Amino acid sequence: MRLLRRLAASVAAFALPLAGLVALAGPAEAAASATATYTKVSDWGTGFEGKWTVKNTGTTTLTSWTVEWDYPSGTTVTSAWDATVTSSGTHWTGKNVGWNGTLAPGATISFGFNGAGPGAPSGCKVNGGSCDGGSNPTDSPPSAPGTPTASGVTDTSLTIGWAAATDDKGVKNYDVYRGGTKIATVTGTSYSDSGLTKGTTYTYSVIARDTADQTGPASGSVSVTTTGGGTTPPDPGGKVKLGYFTEWGVYGRNYHVKNLDTSGSAAKITHINYAFGNVQGGKCTIGDAYADYDKAYTADQSVDGVADTWDQPLRGNFNQLRKLKAKYPGIKVLWSFGGWTWSGGFGQAAANPAAFADSCYSLVEDPRWADVFDGIDIDWEYPNACGLSCDTSGAASLKNVLSALRTKFGGSNLVTAAISADGSNGGKLDLADYAGASQYVDFYNVMTYDFFGAWDAKGPTAPHSPLTSYAGIPIAGFNSEAAITKLKGKGIAGSKLNLGIGFYGRGWTGVTQAAPGGTATGPAPGTYEQGIEDYKVLKNSCPATGTVAGTAYAKCGSNWWSYDTPATIAGKMSWTKQQGLRGAFYWEFSGDTANGELANAVHAGLQ
Repeated sequence: MRLLRRLAASVAAFALPLAGLVALAGPAEAAASATATYTKVSDWGTGFEGKWTVKNTGTTTLTSWTVEWDYPSGTTVTSAWDATVTSSGTHWTGKNVGWNGTLAPGATISFGFNGAGPGAPSGCKVNGGSCDGGSNPTDSPPSAPGTPTASGVTDTSLTIGWAAATDDKGVKNYDVYRGGTKIATVTGTSYSDSGLTKGTTYTYSVIARDTADQTGPASGSVSVTTTGGGTTPPDPGGKVKLGYFTEWGVYGRNYHVKNLDTSGSAAKITHINYAFGNVQGGKCTIGDAYADYDKAYTADQSVDGVADTWDQPLRGNFNQLRKLKAKYPGIKVLWSFGGWTWSGGFGQAAANPAAFADSCYSLVEDPRWADVFDGIDIDWEYPNACGLSCDTSGAASLKNVLSALRTKFGGSNLVTAAISADGSNGGKLDLADYAGASQYVDFYNVMTYDFFGAWDAKGPTAPHSPLTSYAGIPIAGFNSEAAITKLKGKGIAGSKLNLGIGFYGRGWTGVTQAAPGGTATGPAPGTYEQGIEDYKVLKNSCPATGTVAGTAYAKCGSNWWSYDTPATIAGKMSWTKQQGLRGAFYWEFSGDTANGELANAVHAGLQ
């Protein structure tokens, strides 16, 4: 779909001196006067956060401290805080900075770092002695526990068990993680989790801790789906009511997940498509890491009124979506990849669909946020046709990609796709095998908007989302009815098709004719982009004066706009039910009013 792009936030990074730098200091006290324990705070697959805690176990004050350890080749420190961290080959050294070198008897101090690679520290020394306060400087952290397995799965509870880790001094306990968040510490090799949501997928992993409080690498992760759910909306016989939430909306638009709750929209939807993940190098990749999982929310901005902390494993939109799902457990959330701007990578993905599907599954099911997402949506604009760029991967490419995704994600996850609404003869819907691909999706979101707009600067003016054809329509087949008819004619059931609604208008300026079909001089001014404006603005700045093909329009001064209103949405939802369609979806939430009147119109119209 056409979308507004935001200015990317720049994030400053610093680099540490690595190979070739050595900062070794003599011990400030006897070896037995200090201990150092290592904790892996979090692990996100491609990296991790580690922490060393130094404790003065002696009777005199330490005036400095130095922690040394070894990492296997391929594991490195990438950034650090509260210590100067340097390396010589695979040997790493953390030395106090000026303000935290003094340590009274019994006091502790910690420093942290981010790292990359799978290895665990070994050969730990603090001020030249063993980190456990003994004479052996080679105390090793525990091994990874076995990958958990699940048993006793019900609608709201389950039990996971794992093979014990090993350690030279003995394992003390295990930290249990669900979706990247530590939920328990246990001494045995099993844990029973309760208070879960039915039909929801949860991901678990375990980390062992030894008697010296050193933690080892995380176990493999297991994803478990509670019973009582499925891939259908909360009401199995109900209609899909899906809205897109854009990651960049948290910037200039100041639209956050909490707005879904305060507007009343969250109570009137079945699905959210989170837009967008990128497609690069034949793989699914993160779209905006800061907005997705790093942005810290204050209590007043948060869905549940609880502020984020600096050290919690997951923040940003993903954590807010987790909180929204806890409040509205019937909502399914899909991560949508591609869009108008990022569809250029799908051609390479189509060259190796299985590898693409593997990459998408690894990202969507990342343990940090696996419980947030219920599946994947592909927004490819357009297979074997032209959008922002032209794709030549062939008519079978969409089918091959969706088949691979279904195989990888299985039947317990949703797999959906946003598709063209070009109902013209020989148009986009005729250039790819949408019928063959449909067997692998739960439903298609047919993008029945953006048919006409001010990219044709001189007009003629026309509704951007016509439900039907009308006398004078600029291009035959560019309307919702033509698209749905064509898709049904290819053998795709109406129960797999959702009608698209735009929560925005498209407009021209330099227009003298009030009725559709007038000439123009260019795009009308818009808040974020010329030729496009949110419904919440247009309803007051340029109220509708007429309808054409089931869509409202208005002329205000020399500007001419078309957009949907609650009244036209009611008509389109009635048509949706008459056609036996699965439901409706809309682009996107932030274009609606503060009380969600368009989302409510979709909801009410599909009752």
